[in-house]
Amino acid sequence: MSSIFTAAVLLNVYAALLVLLRAPLFRTQLYRPMLWNIWLSVLPVIVLAVGGLTGLVLLLASRPAAIVVLVITALVWLLLLPNASYLITELNFSHRRDDDRTALWYDIILVISLAMSGVANAVVNVFIAHIVFAITMFGDAAKSLTRGSSLAFVVVIMVLISFGMYLGRYPRFNSWDLKHPIGFARKLIGHFSERSNVITALGFTLTYATFLALIYYLIVGPAVEGLMMVEMVRNGG
Repeated sequence: MSSIFTAAVLLNVYAALLVLLRAPLFRTQLYRPMLWNIWLSVLPVIVLAVGGLTGLVLLLASRPAAIVVLVITALVWLLLLPNASYLITELNFSHRRDDDRTALWYDIILVISLAMSGVANAVVNVFIAHIVFAITMFGDAAKSLTRGSSLAFVVVIMVLISFGMYLGRYPRFNSWDLKHPIGFARKLIGHFSERSNVITALGFTLTYATFLALIYYLIVGPAVEGLMMVEMVRNGG
């Protein structure tokens, strides 16, 4: 399991390093939006870690306060979560211009690294939530991770992430736009009043959710099988 988290950290560092080196190596301006997107991609797991630990500490003193903190943490985390995988959309090369002096081979590995770091961040976030859900609902993470309800939880999260990515890429919503709910609702209704946008949203959401789910299975599947094998050995079976 630790290798999953370590690999995610290294991917983020590598992607950020490529962004920072791009400017001096090719004598071009630093593309700051990429660094900002990396930060936003990492932010959900930071919120989850800080809020979760705070809630657990508060459990020792005040259960109601702990529940409030954990609920708020979960809501904020869910709103920020699409930012984790949003880096996938950097693959459109929107940062390049026709007269860009940066070598194309460099930008190819740069955007792929950004996209994969975003995928890794999404996997880490969902994996943590998957474990917490399994323990909370069934009290046994190893076996409960493969229960139907646990897997359904993962699928729902993947769909929500993908829909959030669509809202960020097309209507250009940000998580903090919810501070103005009336304006958010008007823009959302206006966007989906066009049938073509509804079809695009469905296609985008299902396609990206399927992709993320397959990557999640590829990365997390072996870790879950390993946990189950360890549990079987401990139980003598």
